[in-house]
Amino acid sequence: MTSDGKPWLGRVQIVLAAMLWSTSGFFAKAPWFDAWPEDIRGVMLAFWRSGFAALVLVPMIRRPTWRWPMLPMMVCFALMVWSFMSAMVHGPAANAIWLQYLAPGWVLLGGALLLRESVTAADVRMIVFCLGGVLLILAMEMWSGSALWATIMGIISGVSFAGVVLAIRRMRDADPAWLITLNHSATALLLLPWVWGAPSVEVPVTSYIALGLFGVFQMSIPYVLFARGLRSTPGPEASVLSLIEPLLVPMWVYLAWSHHPSYQAPQWWTWAGGGLILLGLLSRYVPPLLRAARW
Repeated sequence: MTSDGKPWLGRVQIVLAAMLWSTSGFFAKAPWFDAWPEDIRGVMLAFWRSGFAALVLVPMIRRPTWRWPMLPMMVCFALMVWSFMSAMVHGPAANAIWLQYLAPGWVLLGGALLLRESVTAADVRMIVFCLGGVLLILAMEMWSGSALWATIMGIISGVSFAGVVLAIRRMRDADPAWLITLNHSATALLLLPWVWGAPSVEVPVTSYIALGLFGVFQMSIPYVLFARGLRSTPGPEASVLSLIEPLLVPMWVYLAWSHHPSYQAPQWWTWAGGGLILLGLLSRYVPPLLRAARW
């Protein structure tokens, strides 16, 4: 079934995709992976999640091709996954997801500087709010010294995610299943040396089952849902609906693992900075939707 000609179905698919994406913190913060030391846990989670996701996506490939822009895309994607998982491991999940959601701002800056794309007043407003949010989080983390490394990793994940988006923009006619499979396969391949050289740690079989679910339910299935939902949902509306993800990430972590000794509650500056980022994104994407609705 597709969502062509059924706007309500497309919106439901995008919301479901965002809800599944929001389970990243639930998996990353789970005690199932505590056997891995913190300094390598982000790499291990990124490697196994991408490996399982690639296996599920391979049968969906229809038009495999090769272009040189795919190389920087894969490197940026691997950097994004590693830095995001590291940010999740070393700091509050809310920090990681809100800092990654700076990607639209970085995309606008990259598009203007590298691709000579035009920038509107709404774009500038979004960038100002988003940068204000990240500067608040970064300054307070530097002052408190509590999760500075996680904050840096979160910023890197947002910048590298923007690199992925800018690379994909140059390949709009490529098979999306092929692109995302390439990205996950490259991530697993690039991280393999670190996984291979990591200290031998015995992890229960159930943890690998959880990693398989992590790759399938948090990455593969939502990708398919989102791609189908975009067939009948405009890009700006999809961007607004996908904001469900950063709102739900800390909630799932709190509900599932707040009783665990390693639980890290977000600080007030995370909520304040995340609120500025959310305000910036909403100020960019909601007004065009309201104008379209009036017409």
